[in-house]
Amino acid sequence: MSVFAEAMRQRVRDARTALAAARATADAFETALAEDELEDAVRVARAHGVDVGDGPEAPVA
Repeated sequence: MSVFAEAMRQRVRDARTALAAARATADAFETALAEDELEDAVRVARAHGVDVGDGPEAPVA
């Protein structure tokens, strides 16, 4: 596995964790930021052929 692929997978995992935390606190602003970060991370990963799971809403691993 390439360093880039692992870094992208970690970015997606971190974004999913941040999104779950923001939703748990019902913080609309933090949720919006976390959603944007997750969407961007998934987009970049997929653009480079990195499999990051089922989609932006995949469970936190």
